Amino acid sequence: MTEDQISFLNALAIRAGEEILKIYAEPFDVENKADGSPVTKADAAAEKIILAGLAERFPDIPVVAEESVEAGHLPSVGDRYFLVDPLDGTKEFLKKNGEFTVNIALIEGGTPVFGVVSAPALAEIFWGGSIEENGGQHRKAFRGTIEGGRVAGVEPISVRTPPAAGLSVLASRSHMSKDTADLIGRLEVAEQLSVGSSLKLCWVAAGRADLYPRLAPTMQWDIAAGDAVVRAAGGAVVLADTLEDFVYRVPENAAKDDLRNPHFLAAGSRALLQDLAPAA
Repeated sequence: MTEDQISFLNALAIRAGEEILKIYAEPFDVENKADGSPVTKADAAAEKIILAGLAERFPDIPVVAEESVEAGHLPSVGDRYFLVDPLDGTKEFLKKNGEFTVNIALIEGGTPVFGVVSAPALAEIFWGGSIEENGGQHRKAFRGTIEGGRVAGVEPISVRTPPAAGLSVLASRSHMSKDTADLIGRLEVAEQLSVGSSLKLCWVAAGRADLYPRLAPTMQWDIAAGDAVVRAAGGAVVLADTLEDFVYRVPENAAKDDLRNPHFLAAGSRALLQDLAPAA
């Protein structure tokens, strides 16, 4: 990704977030998808902005986007495509706690090579991946604030070494499972934090927490952008049962269910993951 392309994608995520905030500030209706998960007109409004922007700037790269897939439009893709979740954390959106995000990720060969996660109500944005700089590619991750529709206060971020006093472990605010709770119970935990949406991945990337175990259902678009930020910040996102790196695939003639994620772990330290290796 060039700096110009990154600036474009960040601005696109911010614009989608601005549209979400307009709806967030007013009364709105809530519908349920086929799987029972909630959706509002903010999801569709944000996705419309993102799809238009990607089509203009990256016309040759297919896009797999949540609401389009829900409507039955899942394009055939090769090794390179965008994964978009226009509003991750709809339950947090409905609770009005601000912990929802806009997510845009670029996938190449099964790996998220760039991602931007914008939290419009919190005026915070994270991005990272393979960045073209001085004639080479460098993995870097950043956090910024959103001021007047622009990115400000940019600072590099990186994962941290787990403190000796114990881990900071993230759990979903709205989707905690028994399996996740059982896994957390096996660890030396100093604090358990709850936050909504893909912000959990960004907190691992920024060194605000050490581990985010997810042993409950998610979709590829829920985590791809945050995964890119974690990897760029020096962390890892792996399959919970094998500890192999998470790989993104859209099979030929795929349906929505083909994009469901297996259980995964996001960690700031690969050494930490060894303590979570499944029993032989």
